[in-house]
Amino acid sequence: MGNQVEKLTHLSYKEVPTADPTGVDRDDGPRIGVSYIFSNDDEDVEPQPPPQGPDGGGGGEGLPDGGDGPPLPPPQPYDPRLHEVECSVFYRDECIYQKSFAPGSAALSTYTPENLLNKCRPGDLVEFVSQAQYPHWAVYVGNFQVVHLHRLEVSNSFLTDASQGRRGRVVNDLYRYKPLSPGAVVRNALAHVGAKERELSWRNSESFAAWCRYGKREFKIGGELRIGKQPYRLQIQLSAQRSHTLEFQSLEDLIMEKRRNDQIGRAAVLQELATHLHPAEPDEGDIDAARTTPPAGRPPAPGREDEAREAAVH
Repeated sequence: MGNQVEKLTHLSYKEVPTADPTGVDRDDGPRIGVSYIFSNDDEDVEPQPPPQGPDGGGGGEGLPDGGDGPPLPPPQPYDPRLHEVECSVFYRDECIYQKSFAPGSAALSTYTPENLLNKCRPGDLVEFVSQAQYPHWAVYVGNFQVVHLHRLEVSNSFLTDASQGRRGRVVNDLYRYKPLSPGAVVRNALAHVGAKERELSWRNSESFAAWCRYGKREFKIGGELRIGKQPYRLQIQLSAQRSHTLEFQSLEDLIMEKRRNDQIGRAAVLQELATHLHPAEPDEGDIDAARTTPPAGRPPAPGREDEAREAAVH
């Protein structure tokens, strides 16, 4: 499978085709200047989460290895409001993604894998979350199974196995693109089962799952020409009244930064911004937001996830 970048025309962004009209991606060879990142996916470098009880709050009074020592303390329950960062993604002036903890919003509530199965329908996007780990995305294809990018391979697994004990949720509404039909989403996912390493066109599990549901080239490696002004903005909500904005040339780079923020956690993100960023005075009429490029000294977006492997094309 290759990466095909369509020729840009006078059409508006919404009118530009986002997939081969034949439904088949043809391999036109590597594109000059594009770095290819092949992801081991998230679990390769992250410790396994502790076992969770029926309520998702931990295993309770279990003993390590069946020994006679003191019981292990139960881990802290996972609270998205404490661990995750509220953010929005804009393409120019269009909001294409939003994660919000607005009062009354239940979209980010998490469930045990067993309870999550009761909420899934074929074609749904599922996100598994745990403190200090990259979120893991999958496509629910029915019969208790998901298709997901994991350890350099697209795999078909039972949802409970893919979760690895983490809590999960259906995240169909985070991206605001128009979805494909459920049948098309499932076909996209199943068609790539078994793809591995250099056959892959995605850098992480989120990009693969989102591509299956929306069919947009932006989620693929090198899916956009990196020229001109940086059109993507990641707006991080610092408080009810303040936000900070980072700018990116491609959606795939922005996704890598967003996932990194979820992995290090809300407190670390806020501390990092307070320590390393010195935003200029905002323009009049934009008093709540400061806008910068990623801070100096931070590695460029394509290499931010520790599990990535890079093969640069010169």
